[in-house]
Amino acid sequence: MKNNKIIQFAQALILLPIMSVSGSVGNLSEPYTDIDKASPTVFLQKQNNKAFNLFAFNQAIDEEAQIRQLKADAIDAYFQERGMPLAGFGMKMVLESEKNNLDWRLLPAIAVRESTGGKFECKRVENNPFGWGSCKINFSSNEEAIETVALNLGGNNPNTARYYVNKTTEQILRAYNPPHIVRNYVPQVIKIMNTIGDLEVTIPSST
Repeated sequence: MKNNKIIQFAQALILLPIMSVSGSVGNLSEPYTDIDKASPTVFLQKQNNKAFNLFAFNQAIDEEAQIRQLKADAIDAYFQERGMPLAGFGMKMVLESEKNNLDWRLLPAIAVRESTGGKFECKRVENNPFGWGSCKINFSSNEEAIETVALNLGGNNPNTARYYVNKTTEQILRAYNPPHIVRNYVPQVIKIMNTIGDLEVTIPSST
């Protein structure tokens, strides 16, 4: 009988810590329940942040596209008002200027100075309204001419980069047509650029 009581007492001692641990585990599970309850709010907040960021991104893209279109329209309007054949190439000039980090007004202004916007382009070659290569270089289209001239003026052609890379607009023009060849070339082109529009273009306010 004494042995049975001793065994029962020992079993009671073993059960007590087990119950104690079990209670502790139950308490530890409570914070997880709280997190689970809060998770829909956290999820919604994250979704709202994503939506806001996407909206801001789309808005920035939309504004960039609008400004790009305003620049193209300004170029085409200048050409159209003067009956110049390059009307309609405004967007192409803007896009190539962006690719090569050029003032968006530079290409159209050079084309106006060199060939009156395509009216009097090089006679010995085709599709060269910029007078590129002293009117000795032929292009398959005006688009190709725009791409080529923009690439070179932006300093992105290894063969001509030494003349144009990391240059200001005025320095590019001096290299394109040095003052000892055409004395007032730089101010003439810059005047045309300013007539086409301002360097910084902003979206007009709707109010």
